Amino acid sequence: MGTFLTILLILAMVATVGALVRGIVIFLRTTEADLNGTGPSISGRKQNKAMQMRILFQAVAVILVVLLMVAAGGKG
Repeated sequence: MGTFLTILLILAMVATVGALVRGIVIFLRTTEADLNGTGPSISGRKQNKAMQMRILFQAVAVILVVLLMVAAGGKG
């Protein structure tokens, strides 16, 4: 069980870093034209989506860490 949770944790961490990098790349590609306008731009929406995914992956990683700690505490 611990090995499975560890693999899931690693996958969640990789997904978190991937979403973070994607959000940063989208942010860096934002042009002045994207900033001048009314309402949220397409770039802004993409940035928000990438950061929401990052937060989701981080939450999953934290939950997996807690489960691993509970599983390790039960063996002691």
